[in-house]
Amino acid sequence: MEATRTLDFIREMILDDLRSDKHGGRVTTRFPPEPNGYLHIGHAKSICLNFGIPQDFKDQAPAGARCNLRFDDTNPTKEEQEYIDAIKRDIHWLGFDWGKHEYYASDYFEQLYDWAVKLIKDSKAYVCDLTAEEIRKSRGTLTQPGTPSPHRDRSVEDNLDLFDRMRKGEFPDGSRVLRAKIDMASPNLNMRDPVMYRILHAKHPRTGGAWCIYPMYDYAHGQSDSIEQITHSLCTLEFEDHRPLYDWFIEQLGIYPSRQTEFNRLNLTHTVVAKRKLRALVEGGHVAGWDDPRMPTLSALRRRGYPPAAIRAFCDAVGLSKREQLIDLARLEYHVREELNRTANRVMAVLDPLRVVITNYPADQVEQMEAVNNPEDESAGKRSVPFSQVLYIEREDFMENPPGKFFRLAPGREVRLRYGYWITCTDVVKDEAGNIVEVRCTYDPLTRGGDSPPDGRKVKGTIHWVSAAHALDAEVRLYDTLFSREDPNDVPEGGDWLDNLNPDSLRIVKDAKVEPSLAKAEAGQTFQFERLGYFCVDPDSAKSSGPVFNRTVTLKDSWGKAQKT
Repeated sequence: MEATRTLDFIREMILDDLRSDKHGGRVTTRFPPEPNGYLHIGHAKSICLNFGIPQDFKDQAPAGARCNLRFDDTNPTKEEQEYIDAIKRDIHWLGFDWGKHEYYASDYFEQLYDWAVKLIKDSKAYVCDLTAEEIRKSRGTLTQPGTPSPHRDRSVEDNLDLFDRMRKGEFPDGSRVLRAKIDMASPNLNMRDPVMYRILHAKHPRTGGAWCIYPMYDYAHGQSDSIEQITHSLCTLEFEDHRPLYDWFIEQLGIYPSRQTEFNRLNLTHTVVAKRKLRALVEGGHVAGWDDPRMPTLSALRRRGYPPAAIRAFCDAVGLSKREQLIDLARLEYHVREELNRTANRVMAVLDPLRVVITNYPADQVEQMEAVNNPEDESAGKRSVPFSQVLYIEREDFMENPPGKFFRLAPGREVRLRYGYWITCTDVVKDEAGNIVEVRCTYDPLTRGGDSPPDGRKVKGTIHWVSAAHALDAEVRLYDTLFSREDPNDVPEGGDWLDNLNPDSLRIVKDAKVEPSLAKAEAGQTFQFERLGYFCVDPDSAKSSGPVFNRTVTLKDSWGKAQKT
């Protein structure tokens, strides 16, 4: 309910602005990522909101509705073109487009500098020589006011001169900053003379070496919104305490008054989404890269086979709130299954092969069995699956001494082969160590296609299979959650969040067998391996001797069952 109320508040706020013609009949939002890493599932929520709102109001905004893509590239030491390209690719994949409205905070560096000069002239900003650590200590605490900088009362002339020399590169990194002069006794620590500019002798991806001073995010963000005349700046809750500073800069400069509104971040169980921690996972070698399918980045989810429509549906379902929440990962997987159930073709694959020989089937005969591609989508059609004397089934589908409710293959027991025949186990072959290496069966030729025989007998078990002579060798990567603990950040005193990594988050099956229809499957295609789960073709297939599949999700749906309960 709270999530619904928060979104309703935002929609009503926009409607009120349109009714009053507050912004000239416009709705302009923005998605402002910092290009210092890859987008993750948390960003998806913000993308869906910021791009979705203009779509919702395009018919009610006579002057137009759009979402700008703006890269807040104010820290040259952490930003790379690789991240910019990846961010644009991920937004497009998720289903959104910004058209011609692509901007960069670095485009506004000159204007931001001029506005900083104006604040100095108005005695609203000053150059401070304290170190970062000294500034941190002088800020005070939530219960104690801060201590004013000894440089707070420098003259306007001195501040202008020092700021100009900062720009010209006369001072080393960390030696001076420009701070806003607000209130060192403010109950909001963000208002205690925050830093606006710092010295960084670093090459910027777009501006090169033109600048050696760079604006802080808190200074650049609101002014960039104002330059672009953003009508509704929708931010996550960690910016709520920064809103007074956002408004203060706009008021002092007398510029376009963008309005900031906050909503909760998207946090998932068994997942971390802080960029700092995602970078630590990559650089520490705990994962294979930013697109490792165990990661929560959008590039990783794409590689794992998550459909963008499922992510959009999930973001819509969890809604917005003014309270931080930890969302069960099962909810996301529920939407993935819902989408793939409608769109993924069914195929047969065997991950742990057990050889089956049908002794009364002609050794040189091959039949093509008709199989349905997707029972949820009649237009998906049918395919042919080869059937021969020697098959592979899942090892777990056979037991020599089964318990009472085991309805699959066992000595003397009959089962249905999906789209094939009914077979009965007559013999078991073992190696010297006593391991079962082969099961021998007979088949009933009157049950072709899995149909019931004329005598009306019944079986309770249906199992999948592949023809040994036609099956493709495949590698299958079985993924589990990257962290074993529901909240990876929940660690005992003295512990490390990395201690919660799940040692069983990846299991690789090298000798899987898949039906031959998958020979031409392309990277990114998703399939349901019947009775096993949903799987996606990995790009590594291009450099492998056979196809490589990533398990997207299992068929088990704990969230759906919980909802029914």
